[in-house]
Amino acid sequence: MKYGENAYFCGTKTPPILMKLNIDYQEKFEQRHIAPNEKDIDKMLDVICVDSIDELIEQTVPANIRLKKALDLPAAKSEFDYLNDLKLTASKNKVFKSYIGQGYHDVIVPGVIQRNILENPGWYTQYTPYQAEIAQGRLQALLNFQTMVIDLTGMAIANASLLDEGTAAAEAMFMQYSLRKNDDAKVFFVSQEVLTQTIDILKTRSAPYGIEIRIGDHQTVELDETMFGAMVQYPAGKGEVYNYSDFATKAHEKGIKLTVAADIMALALLTPPGEWGADIVVGSTQRFGIPMGFGGPHAAFFATKEEYKRSLPGRIIGVTIDSAGNYALRMALQTREQHIRRDKATSNICTAQALLAIMASMYAIYHGPAGIKLIAERIHGLTVFLSKALVSLGYKQDNQFFFDTLKLDLGELKNSIHAEAINNEVNLNYEGSLVSITLDETTSTEDVLTLIKFFAKVKGKSIHDLDLDGLKSDIRSQIPSELQRKSSYLTHPVFNSHHSEHEMLRYIKSLEAKDLSLCHSMIALGSCTMKLNATTEMVPVTWAEFSKIHPFAPTDQVGGYMQIFAELNEWLSEITGFAAMSLQPNSGAQGEYAGLMVIRAYHLDRGDKQRNVALIPSSAHGTNPASAAMAGMKIIIVKCDERGNIDVSDLKEKAIEHAEDLSCLMVTYPSTHGVFEESIVEICEIIHQYGGQVYMDGANMNAQVGLTSPATIGADVCHLNLHKTFCIPHGGGGPGMGPIGVAKHLVPYLPGHAIVNMGNSKSISAVSSAPWGSASILLISHAYIAMMGGDGLANATKFAILNANYIKARLEGSYPVLYSGSQGRCAHEMILDCRAFKNFGIEVTDIAKRLMDYGFHAPTVSFPVAGTVMIEPTESEPKHELDRFCDAMIAIRSEIEEVENGIMDKTDNPLKNAPHTSAVVTANGWAHPYSRQQAAFPLPYVAAFKFWPSVGRVNDTHGDRTLICSCPPIESYAEEVV
Repeated sequence: MKYGENAYFCGTKTPPILMKLNIDYQEKFEQRHIAPNEKDIDKMLDVICVDSIDELIEQTVPANIRLKKALDLPAAKSEFDYLNDLKLTASKNKVFKSYIGQGYHDVIVPGVIQRNILENPGWYTQYTPYQAEIAQGRLQALLNFQTMVIDLTGMAIANASLLDEGTAAAEAMFMQYSLRKNDDAKVFFVSQEVLTQTIDILKTRSAPYGIEIRIGDHQTVELDETMFGAMVQYPAGKGEVYNYSDFATKAHEKGIKLTVAADIMALALLTPPGEWGADIVVGSTQRFGIPMGFGGPHAAFFATKEEYKRSLPGRIIGVTIDSAGNYALRMALQTREQHIRRDKATSNICTAQALLAIMASMYAIYHGPAGIKLIAERIHGLTVFLSKALVSLGYKQDNQFFFDTLKLDLGELKNSIHAEAINNEVNLNYEGSLVSITLDETTSTEDVLTLIKFFAKVKGKSIHDLDLDGLKSDIRSQIPSELQRKSSYLTHPVFNSHHSEHEMLRYIKSLEAKDLSLCHSMIALGSCTMKLNATTEMVPVTWAEFSKIHPFAPTDQVGGYMQIFAELNEWLSEITGFAAMSLQPNSGAQGEYAGLMVIRAYHLDRGDKQRNVALIPSSAHGTNPASAAMAGMKIIIVKCDERGNIDVSDLKEKAIEHAEDLSCLMVTYPSTHGVFEESIVEICEIIHQYGGQVYMDGANMNAQVGLTSPATIGADVCHLNLHKTFCIPHGGGGPGMGPIGVAKHLVPYLPGHAIVNMGNSKSISAVSSAPWGSASILLISHAYIAMMGGDGLANATKFAILNANYIKARLEGSYPVLYSGSQGRCAHEMILDCRAFKNFGIEVTDIAKRLMDYGFHAPTVSFPVAGTVMIEPTESEPKHELDRFCDAMIAIRSEIEEVENGIMDKTDNPLKNAPHTSAVVTANGWAHPYSRQQAAFPLPYVAAFKFWPSVGRVNDTHGDRTLICSCPPIESYAEEVV
């Protein structure tokens, strides 16, 4: 059919309507990120009793600190445009074949693990497993990780990961220092062949305590009574495999404890350090299927002897039983947590990498002991083959015994080799005339032949001059017989049962099903900001252009990363009002520490060596005193008034008292009590008046962005939890990123790095192993800011405050809200006071467990005030989800009232017995005075959204009495607890 000028379409007699089309439309990411719609907003404002969001903000954020102009950030990009533009940026990174080694290796990530864990919001949106009953899958995966580490290191106990190898080594040093019996022992011996970046971090951590780092040759050093500890690398940094057993014996004879930094893949073939005298073994699990990512995130491990379990840093997963006597898991020995021990903490609990530890454990499960050994043997075999070939070409290979690394002194040939390597898109590790070559599981025979070809070319020879078949025919281990592993490892059934992809998929999914995440419901944790981690933000993390880059790759190969860092530095500086950022700290806790060390360096540089007092309000985050203690500061607590605000008169009194030795104030803003303190500017001025610096904890930045800023209130430095405000997922307890921003006068002191020049003239030494910390996940925050734009970020803050005040308005008739601002508003979070319920037997823990029956993760419990819950909804939650949560809390209050009035038994009620598992609810017998329906489906909506806790209430005491931190055979454990 031909259409003429007057033809009708589709055979109809109705002419087309000439509709005006909007060709300028572009979908806004902001509308996907911020959940409440226009209709919901009006209803929420009615409940709060304000006419507009702007009126609410005026009543919440003090006028004297509100920004006078909008954030100067690039216009928001759509998701489609952002990814297209990022592809161009990514192309500026050159993905060369890396043989650099030095603690970082290219890997093969099993697809079943990449797709179903790393890229799966069911795993990466979980929170730290404080609520064990709805985290059993993750806890099991972390227990598997501990078991894997214990087996491979030959030690008795291990934790559930640390940030990276360097910080794990620093934790080991400090643990040895804390355990020393001779107070005069202040020297820590470090082998000169420990990784360079590790030594750099040891220097940082040792300085505040006056610990001397003595670097030398472990074969010639004279150990003495001034030393409390020692550290060696196994294999050594340049690849040699030493027998350290005699060194360990000599150290122990002098009362010196020995830390071994070990390569976990090499331990499949090497005698484990636990069998020849190590007291502590640390390292990275990066090469167990975790991409390099230009430095992270990766999971470090820490293993030690049973006798040191109470000093073990970080988190430990332990076996216990639930209320029915069944096998259950939980975080063990939690009395060491920082919000309890504060300045007495030996480490910081927030230094873990749960998601990456889980990936590493799944790698071991997927391959099993036989598979891991075959991978290690192949790496070693190819290294032996390469060594034989290079020697045949006339090169001198200096490592007598090695696993995966060769060392050659190239002399005048170094530049020629370097040029040929670049021509072949190969990166080797150069140090003067020395070159080292480290192979990994991605190295193929063809890759080795490429190396041989260009090494031959530089010698004026050809690969055809070699008898390659002859060299291949006699590949023998270059590990001395006394160091060849003879003990078994990964013997538990979990490592021997899931080797087909189908089995592995089902195992991963079986654990995922036991864990509540943001996929299921709102996680309204005060101070933790569990917001949307958008898919578009996550996609680039696994692109090869970002994931396969070595952190010490030449700078001319990483233009894409440099662009991302420069833009992120500019944007975060604009948001905070500061002069510059350091992106190195790879957790919020690490950011706190880095910020304090920058302040310390500033005072020392000015000659104020005596300034070591940190004033910390009683309302501060529990990590604040821990970080201050680690920075060598003397901690003075400042009182808060009855409204939860800092007591300004007490602050001034203590600032005057310590005018000569005041280092800083650590303040969280808005406060941990959930309010914008109106005296904050005065508080900062007082500290400056008496020579101190103001450190602002940025954990609550989700109530600041676009409305106020750390610089505006008068702070000198702050850290930003990118895994809170800027959308990096919590990953079930890590990863995180905690970059710090500083005022102009502190810029010269920002963290440096021993291998990569960071450009600051008076830098403190490194706080993380990699120059830009967990660089690959900085992409997530970069995407968030780029797609939100300045207005979008400000709106996100406004809606976070709106959602919080809506919950407050709905719940304050049922629960007392402990603190509010002068006009009755909370910031982005609030504290509900549950202490009065204790009078009739209901603890705040009972409320937390009962919320699980309603399908929710509990808010933050008993922090910062014991017997309370702290709620933070975030801007990503829609009104109907807020209402579901409020309905649950109101229903729980009614249940409490029934106990209070004697309608319900004080010990046998839905709260005391919570959570209720499906096994309990469907059992043949039911002896409780309330119905099964009330137990499991207390509100109509629950049935449609039901999430079943996989175990009953966990018994912490039972588990701590008999600490089991590795996988027990299920059958034998069942027999034990019957």
